[in-house]
Amino acid sequence: MSRPDNSIAFIGIGKIGLPIAVRLAKAGYAVTAFDPNAVRLDEARGLGVTSAPSATDAVRDSAVVISSLPDDGALRSAMLGSGGLIAAMAPSAILIETSTVGVDASSAVAAAADARGIAYLRTPISGNASIAHTGELTCFVSGPQDAFVKVTPLLQAFTRAQTYLGAAEEARYAKLAVNLMIATTAAMMAESLALARKGGIAWPDILKVLHDSAIASPMVKYKTAPLLARDFAATFSCAQMAKDLDLILGAGHAAGVPLQLAAQVRETYTALIASGDAETDFLATVRHVERLSGLGEPL
Repeated sequence: MSRPDNSIAFIGIGKIGLPIAVRLAKAGYAVTAFDPNAVRLDEARGLGVTSAPSATDAVRDSAVVISSLPDDGALRSAMLGSGGLIAAMAPSAILIETSTVGVDASSAVAAAADARGIAYLRTPISGNASIAHTGELTCFVSGPQDAFVKVTPLLQAFTRAQTYLGAAEEARYAKLAVNLMIATTAAMMAESLALARKGGIAWPDILKVLHDSAIASPMVKYKTAPLLARDFAATFSCAQMAKDLDLILGAGHAAGVPLQLAAQVRETYTALIASGDAETDFLATVRHVERLSGLGEPL
């Protein structure tokens, strides 16, 4: 028996997936979620999201399937093959894939979806878990434009902006391009702050300078408060940034684009992970350069 047109299967309810699923349920969608983590499923049920005993049960007959998965391997494992979710989805369904993954993995999903008549929307999310519950995430979208138009109201329930970029893998490249800027900004901030401290500028003062200056991007403004408090609890971890930089470098190599800054910044994250900071916030670059510069904690 088919589910109503507002039915959504949500696969992967982690740090970002769960608050998105909850927002959709509050917006009136019938959300059925699956995650291999039983604790997450219990939390989801407590927040008004129905759970399914398996991913296949979740997607069967759903009008829309949303996935939020950690990496390329998880995406391929979940979606492809005879036991994959694409084989279990209704041919008329729309797949909204929100993960940060590489172009090759995404293209493989696209081919499988096309063979089943499923409309596949690459919809990587920009933002982090700390704002996912607010609806302030943004997304980039590529795939069938008619499917994008159909699900735009759904996307508006958990993102403030939705940018349609084309019919193929454009959204994947957009997300990698944005994350490259975030990674290099983290590296630049680390060096700038260390230089300022060596020049005798007080920690609160240099953070105010950055916050109020011409280079104060939304990311810089967002990060000055936790930096002031020396709070490096992860909103996006060093390990996650390293994974994304590997995707970025792979895409650059495949496209013939020299990404020299990306390669240098990737080595910074290699050092951070080796130092035990894998699960620390990606702005642990600040402490890394401080250590290299002989700086302790600011007074």
